[in-house]
Amino acid sequence: MTLFDGITARIVETSRLSVGILERAGDDPSTPAEHTVVLVHGNVSSSLFWQELMQDLPSDLRVIAVDLRGFGSTEHSPIDATRGLRDFSDDLHATLEELGLGAVHLVGWSMGGGVIMQYALDHPVLSLTLQAPVSPYGFGGTRRDGSRLTDDDAGTGGGGANPDFVQRLNDHDTTDEAPTSPRSVFRAAYVAAGYSTEHEDVWVDSMLTTSTAEGNYPGDGVASENWPGFGAGTIGVLNTMAPRYHDVSAIVELDPKPPILWIHGTDDAIVSDGSFFDLNHLGALGVVPGWPGDEIAPAQPMVSQTRDVLGAYTDAGGAVTEITLEGVGHAPHLERPAEFRQALLSVIGYLGTPVDPAPPTEAIILRSAD
Repeated sequence: MTLFDGITARIVETSRLSVGILERAGDDPSTPAEHTVVLVHGNVSSSLFWQELMQDLPSDLRVIAVDLRGFGSTEHSPIDATRGLRDFSDDLHATLEELGLGAVHLVGWSMGGGVIMQYALDHPVLSLTLQAPVSPYGFGGTRRDGSRLTDDDAGTGGGGANPDFVQRLNDHDTTDEAPTSPRSVFRAAYVAAGYSTEHEDVWVDSMLTTSTAEGNYPGDGVASENWPGFGAGTIGVLNTMAPRYHDVSAIVELDPKPPILWIHGTDDAIVSDGSFFDLNHLGALGVVPGWPGDEIAPAQPMVSQTRDVLGAYTDAGGAVTEITLEGVGHAPHLERPAEFRQALLSVIGYLGTPVDPAPPTEAIILRSAD
C-alpha cells in the first residue's frame, strides 16, 4: 500500500467484518457531522484512489475513505448478490457506527454511487455526491424506464467478466502487455485519452487489491436461453448490480431529501448510454457475435436513466446539481480535481452559493496544504 503524505491507514473492527479505512493525520475525530465526508470507491479499485482529493480538501473537514468488502484492506468475505449492493452499504453503516458517526456527507464513485444510494434508502445522510454512478436500475439488461429485458437478466452479472482480466488481477499483473492488463484497462476505461499522472502505479496497485476469491470479483453466472447465453448468478460483485437485485430508484421517495451532486464526464467508457462494458452495446457494434437486434437486446441508456430518476427527485422537491465535464472519462476527481473539489464543497455547504451571473473575476480554490 502506497500512502501519500498526511494519509494514514487503519483497520476498523465492526459487527460485520474488518474494514480498512484511510484518514488524514491531522483530522479531528470530534469534527461535527456537517463537516465530515466519507468517500466510497467503485468496482476494481480501493480507497487509495481518493488520496489526492483527501490531501486537497480543507483541513477543517474530517475526511474518511472506506474500502468495500473484497477490496483494499477490507476482509474478503463472500458477497450475497441477491441483496443487491446491501452487503456493501450495510458494511459501510457498521463502519460509521463503530466510528461513532451518524448522518454524514457521502461520496460514491461508480459502483460506490449505487452503494451510497442504497445507504440513503436505509439510513439518514446529509448529502450524496454521485460520481459517474451506476444506473439506479443496475448495470445492463434494462430499458430506459428500468424494466428488465429478460427474466434471467441475460448478459449481466459475473458471466460477463473477461476471464483473462480476472486472471491478471489474480496474478497481480502490473504490465501493459495486453488490453486485459489492469494498467491497460485503467488507461482505456477509467480515464479519458490524454490523462497522465505520476501516480499511475498507485492506481494500478489499488485495482490489484481486488479479491478474486469465490464470492468476490467477478461472481458466478448461469446458463441462459437468451442471447448471449448467460444470466446473472447469485454471488459476487458483478451480480450485485444485475437489475433483478439492484434498483434504487426509490430514492425519489426519500423524505427528507438530501441534496445530490451528480458529476460525470462525456467520455466515460464504463457508465454511458453506449457503454463499452454493456454486452448489448458490444453486440450492436459487432464485437460480440449473434446480437439479436435492438428490439430484443438494446443497449442500456445508463446516463439517461440516472437523469430521469434524478429529474423525478427534483420534481418531488429534492435539490440536484448535475455537472457534465466535457472530455472527461470515468474519474472526474482524478481528471478535473479542481472542478470536482469545488462542486463537492458546494453541495456539502462548505462554500456559499455562487453569484449568478458570476462577477468578472476568477475564483481560486486553494488546497488545504496551501
